[in-house]
Amino acid sequence: MESGRRKGLSGVLSSLSLLCVILDLQLDGVLGATHVEIEQHLEMGRKLLAAGQLAEALSHYHSAVEGDSKNYLTYYKRAAVFLAMGKSKSALPDLTKAIQLKPDFLAARLQRGNILLKQGNTQEAREDFLAVLQRSPDQEEAQDQLLRTNELEEMQEEAYAAHHRGDYSATITVLDRVIELSPWDPESRELRAECYIRMGDPRKAIQDLTPAARLRNDNRAAFLKLSTLHYSLGEHHDSLNHIRECLKLDQDDKECFSHYKQVKKLSKQLDSAEELTQEERYQEAIDKYESVMRTEPKVPFYTNLAKERICHCMVKGKMANEAVDVCSEAHQRDPRNINILRDRAEAYILNQEYEKAVEDYQEAREFDGENNEIREGLERAQKLLKLSRKRDYYKILGVNRNANKQEVIKAYRKLAQQWHPDNFQSETDKKEAEKKFIDIASAKEVLTDPELREKFDAGEDPLDPENQQGGGGGGQGGQGGWPFHFNPFESGNYHFKFQYN
Repeated sequence: MESGRRKGLSGVLSSLSLLCVILDLQLDGVLGATHVEIEQHLEMGRKLLAAGQLAEALSHYHSAVEGDSKNYLTYYKRAAVFLAMGKSKSALPDLTKAIQLKPDFLAARLQRGNILLKQGNTQEAREDFLAVLQRSPDQEEAQDQLLRTNELEEMQEEAYAAHHRGDYSATITVLDRVIELSPWDPESRELRAECYIRMGDPRKAIQDLTPAARLRNDNRAAFLKLSTLHYSLGEHHDSLNHIRECLKLDQDDKECFSHYKQVKKLSKQLDSAEELTQEERYQEAIDKYESVMRTEPKVPFYTNLAKERICHCMVKGKMANEAVDVCSEAHQRDPRNINILRDRAEAYILNQEYEKAVEDYQEAREFDGENNEIREGLERAQKLLKLSRKRDYYKILGVNRNANKQEVIKAYRKLAQQWHPDNFQSETDKKEAEKKFIDIASAKEVLTDPELREKFDAGEDPLDPENQQGGGGGGQGGQGGWPFHFNPFESGNYHFKFQYN
């Protein structure tokens, strides 16, 4: 009986062994790849790599590695694709695997040493170069790279010593050479960025921190610093992009989230204010820019920008007196800003202070002599100044430059009644009144005609005979010598008769 049990157990074990063999063969067929298939993937990868189709080549090398995880050359070739794609961090594990599978594979050791050197990892780079030289003492590249490794290590120590002394200029000089040898080293770039910040050059700090943020797997600190620097420079969209990268790495990062809320709020206000300005909703835009100053009172750039844009909106909204005050404050904050000078000049023109307008345009042109808008504005202000010394139709009627047609006609009627020559007795008074009456009527004629008013606003007197075609009295015809067939005594709704004694 005992013998029967043993035979039965032996039969079960044999069946299980056979089943395992069958399953193993089936799994090989399903999950594995034949030698021919692996060779096909390697060949396609080689061809695509030569053609510069790196992503496609990488896909075939992935398949080759999955098909044969014991082939050191397959890892090495995939590492070559990663390097061609600029992904040195991805290449390192493949090179390490190739070395583990074949410790005497010198090409992989040399390649890994080169990557480690560029990453600033002098200790591990030195180990690889020495391992190559131990097996091949005459390997020239390994000899040269070992010398560079020693040189880099000395310079790294020199840079940190200079930084410790507070000599940031000397630190930058040394780090320039360090980064030439180890461009993939985030620590050296971060240290140089810190030196640039301390020396007041945030732009160069950004140039170093931008690649440094990508050289580490989790570099939230660099993304936060980048966002902060862009924010301080007024580049709120760039600031928002970088702080979002920080939150992608860890959405619960308190520092990044706090800064994100501030940047997002300010950026939204600024974008909204600009949209309102473009839509000519100037008072709403002014209110929004005032909100910007309340949101961020500590960074001068945003206060200066808000003041500049409020100045612009007030000029566009014809708020001349308020515009002059706000533009003057903005000018004190940013004396070389030609936009502020241009807008204040336009505010002075609205107030008919043409000399001040000319001065502002001249100052703006000193800062930017090639700006066509400034040049044209100066020419117009100079024409208006010259014209104002002859005859200013706005001053004659006592209206602002932004007065509408109804306001012009109202002022004309009042003055026409006041200065009608029939209201005066003596010949001297009558002649003076007649002259004033003609000026009043001329002003009404120009300022109620859109075409004539546009010419006058551009610095040209449309009723000046010198400005008429042919000059002199050309084109004046049978209307007593008045241009454009204009007779002041037949103008408007008033028909006056002169009674001479």
